[in-house]
Amino acid sequence: MNQRARIAMSDDDVTAFLESSRKLQLATINPDGTPHLVTMFYGLDAGRIAFWTYGKAQKARNLARDPRVSCLIEAGDDYNELRGILLYGKAERIDDRDHVMAIGMTVARRMTPGVPDEMLRPYVGQTGLKRVAYVVERTKVVSWDHRRLT
Repeated sequence: MNQRARIAMSDDDVTAFLESSRKLQLATINPDGTPHLVTMFYGLDAGRIAFWTYGKAQKARNLARDPRVSCLIEAGDDYNELRGILLYGKAERIDDRDHVMAIGMTVARRMTPGVPDEMLRPYVGQTGLKRVAYVVERTKVVSWDHRRLT
């Protein structure tokens, strides 16, 4: 077995890593073709990465033109601890207000672990007025877990 195959995560490991992580690096494509890279808190919507942003944000404008994204989620400090997922996909815009608010709540819960929903709802309700949400339909997943090297 080659080293690449040895460090790849199983589907269950990918799911667990997505469920336990909080932030991702989101890459969209600028009008000139360069990557636009930002750190985002995310949630999960039926197992899919979900995030929200202001409707006028650069990433929203980029996604309106080209829905392709790359999402990088990683952990570990030393080489033998590195693990992560690089997920390629297409971001599907969600405009339904109830769905946007539901995604906002999943994101807010990850941003502030342990804070009760009744304290998060006013924030989500207020900031959600100018936000749109996205879910990412995966087209490819690349994963690694360097802890398997030892």
